[in-house]
Amino acid sequence: MELLPKSKLPHVETTVFTVMSALADKHQALNLSQGFPDFDPPDELLDRVSFYLNNSYNQYPPMSGVLPLRISISDKLKSVYGIETDPEREITVTAGATEALFCAITSLVRPNDEVVMFDPCYDSYDPVVSLNGGIPKHLEMRSPDFRIDWDEVSDSISDKTRLIILNTPHNPTGTVLSSGDIEALKQIVAGKDIYIISDEVYEHIIFDGVKHESVCRCPELLERSFVVSSFGKTFHATGWKIGYCRAPAELTREFRKIHQFVNFTVSTPFQMALADYLKVNKEFCDQLGSFYQAKRDFFCSLLSKSKFHVRPSQGTYFQLLDYSNISGELDVTVSKDWTRNLGIASIPISVFYKKPPASPQALLRFCFAKDDATLEKAGEILCGI
Repeated sequence: MELLPKSKLPHVETTVFTVMSALADKHQALNLSQGFPDFDPPDELLDRVSFYLNNSYNQYPPMSGVLPLRISISDKLKSVYGIETDPEREITVTAGATEALFCAITSLVRPNDEVVMFDPCYDSYDPVVSLNGGIPKHLEMRSPDFRIDWDEVSDSISDKTRLIILNTPHNPTGTVLSSGDIEALKQIVAGKDIYIISDEVYEHIIFDGVKHESVCRCPELLERSFVVSSFGKTFHATGWKIGYCRAPAELTREFRKIHQFVNFTVSTPFQMALADYLKVNKEFCDQLGSFYQAKRDFFCSLLSKSKFHVRPSQGTYFQLLDYSNISGELDVTVSKDWTRNLGIASIPISVFYKKPPASPQALLRFCFAKDDATLEKAGEILCGI
């Protein structure tokens, strides 16, 4: 007798990032799909990891993260956003931002709670809401600039609304929220029992002199928010899977009740190394935007004579390319075809929508967190289409 459990996520398939990376590997294509750099973290950071690996820091750390790292995070939050954060009661180190998002959603959402999210929407939000019995409410960002319609958000709020999930800088579109967006959100939730999860994993990767409008800058939002960030994105170390969540003490208490039974804790030597590096390399985060802006500009310049329409990314290390002058095929078809036959892998944007977007789109997302040789090869392929 074969026992087959009834699926809790019957409509969920393997994530597109896994699918496209596997296809890229199979066809030995340039993988500009899944978001990871093809260069290493800073040498000094790697040296600190080696030091702790070889000096008996190989056992369980505290469930909430090693205190030196939580102190370094607290110092960073004060330096960047001007906020005071209790490292003991308000910061939790997690196994990447994905775990932080899972724990934050799970700590809040109960059956029939409504959760507002914005399409194109990072693909981990909806399934976790559904697993907890919540009702995902997908609102479409307005293309071509992918802005949030705050009047629509206001109209969508009901007495069942429990949570709004933000993502800025935004994956997959590369757009960023403005101070006006933050003010609109503040007005909408004022006086209501609505929480915020702010996915800010690309907080330091923002371009053209624009300031990152974190909810950390708004006291009225911060008091009801889980703010999620990622060391993997910041320090070119996505394989380390280390992130953190900053939340008020009472929210952190509920968060940790989930975290302790999901992953419990995160690798000790990597945490200690990050604590040391943050302490003595405070300028790294400040320089990250210009580092990736140079890569964005280089990648876009390589495409200047291509048939793509290019609207330069405002943040993240992703660039959308509009292929409407090249093909009328669906983006999923195009991305797979180009991976197999042209040797370059990307991510189709349509998979991030709950339902087809109101306006026809022909968009693929490419990761430019690559060395110049990789980008040059990508440019050669794309300009030849």
